[in-house]
Amino acid sequence: MRAFSLEHALLPQGWASKVLIEVDAAGMIASVTTDSEAGNAERIAGCVLPGMPNLHSHAFQRALAGLTEKGGPAHDSFWSWREQMYRFLERLTPDDVEAIATRLYIEMLEAGYTTVAEFQYLHHDPKGEVYSQADEMSQRLIAAAKTAGIALTLLPVFYAHSQFGGEPPTEGQRRFIHSVNGFNRLVSDLHAQLIHEPQMRLGIAPHSLRAVTPHELAAVVAHFEILDPRGPIHIHAAEQRKEVEDSLAWSGCRPVAWLLEHAGLDPRWCLIHATHMGPDEVAGLAATGAVAGLCPSTEADLGDGFFAAPEYLAARGQFGIGGDSHVGVDPFFELRLFEYGQRLRAQRRNVLAGETGASLGEALYRRAAIGGARAVGQYVGSLEVGRRADWVVLNGDDAALAEHAPQQILDAAIFGPARQPVRDVMVAGQWRVRDGRHAAAETSKAAYRASLRRLLQ
Repeated sequence: MRAFSLEHALLPQGWASKVLIEVDAAGMIASVTTDSEAGNAERIAGCVLPGMPNLHSHAFQRALAGLTEKGGPAHDSFWSWREQMYRFLERLTPDDVEAIATRLYIEMLEAGYTTVAEFQYLHHDPKGEVYSQADEMSQRLIAAAKTAGIALTLLPVFYAHSQFGGEPPTEGQRRFIHSVNGFNRLVSDLHAQLIHEPQMRLGIAPHSLRAVTPHELAAVVAHFEILDPRGPIHIHAAEQRKEVEDSLAWSGCRPVAWLLEHAGLDPRWCLIHATHMGPDEVAGLAATGAVAGLCPSTEADLGDGFFAAPEYLAARGQFGIGGDSHVGVDPFFELRLFEYGQRLRAQRRNVLAGETGASLGEALYRRAAIGGARAVGQYVGSLEVGRRADWVVLNGDDAALAEHAPQQILDAAIFGPARQPVRDVMVAGQWRVRDGRHAAAETSKAAYRASLRRLLQ
C-alpha cells in the first residue's frame, strides 16, 4: 500500500484539502480521507484532478494532421477529406502505426489523458490481405500503449460495406474489411489476451450503419456479449447531414432513431458524434444511459455541425470527449471548443453552465470524466475508493493558472490561455509524466519523425 497526501483534490463531493489517498498494489484507490495529516505519505502540492479518458481515437490519423488544409473544390467536406485519408493510409506499415501511436499516447499523457479508447479499423496490409498474424495492427497498438504507460480500451472495428444497404466496399476501404466470422475470431483472440492485462479492456466497434448491415450488427454484438456481457460497444452515428439523408432513404429512419429502435442501446454503448439528432432522438439517447462521444476539434475540422448539447444535458444525457483524428491532443481544449461551439450556435455565453454561480469548467470536466469512464469500460473518472489511481496534477506555475483557488482553477485551465496546464500525471499509481515531460518523449519523437520522413516523401 502506498500513501499520497494531496494538497487539494477534486473529489466526487467537491474540492477538498489535505486529502490522504492510499493506493493498493494493483493501482486501485483503497481509501480516501480528507483533512488528514500527511505523515509519511508522498506529498503532492497543487490541485489534483481525476485523469481524463479519451473515448475516441484513430491513432494513425495523428500523422495526417495538417496535411489536408489546402484549397479544395467548392464543396470540400468530410467526404473529400475521407478520400485524402484513404490515400494516406495506403503506405502505412505496422512499424509506422506503432511509432505514430506511441508518440500520440505520450502526447495524450502529457496533456492529461490517462486512458484511450482506440477505434481500430486499419486491420490489413495495403493490398487488403490479412497479415500472417491476423491481429498484427492491434498488437502494435497494445505495444504502443504499454510503452507509453497509458491505459487502453481496444475497439476492433467491424467494417464490411461502403454505404447503407450493404453496398460493396470501395477500393480505398480494402484495409478495413472483415467477414463476420473473421471479425469474431479476431475479437475472441484479443479477448483471451487482454483479459489478463489490468490496465486494458476490449470492446467492439461496428463502424457505422453505413458500413454494417442490421444482420451483421446483431451477429458481432451477440458474439461479443458471450465473451463480455458488459463490455463497451462503440459506433459512429449521424456525424454528417448526408449520412442522415442516406439513412432516411435506406430505412425511413434517422441513424440514431434506427439504433434506438433496433440496437438495444444501453449504458454499454457509445455513439460517436451523434451530431445531427432530432428532439426525440436527443431525449431517447439520453434515456438509454448510452454515452455521446464528442470530438469537438475533429468535428470543427471536418465541418460536422453542432451537437444539441443544451437539450441533451438537460435530459441528463451522458457524454465524454475524444481526440478522433487528433488535430488537437488536449482535453482542456476539447472542452473549451465544446462550450464555444454552443456559444456560437446560441449567440450567448456560458451556455452549458449548471446552477447559478457554479464553475462551468468544473462541471464540464466532471461530466466528461465520468461519461468517458463509462464509455471506455474502466474504473476511472473520479478519485474515490474502487477507482483506479489515475490522476492529473495541474501546473500552478503556468501563468494562466497561477494564484487561482481550486474552485476556479478549471475555469482558468479550460477557458484561459494556459500553455502547459498539466504538471504531473499518474496511471494506476505510477507516475507517467513529471514536470510536464514523459520519460520516453524524445525517443518516441525520433521514431515518429522517421516514419513521417518516409510517409511524406
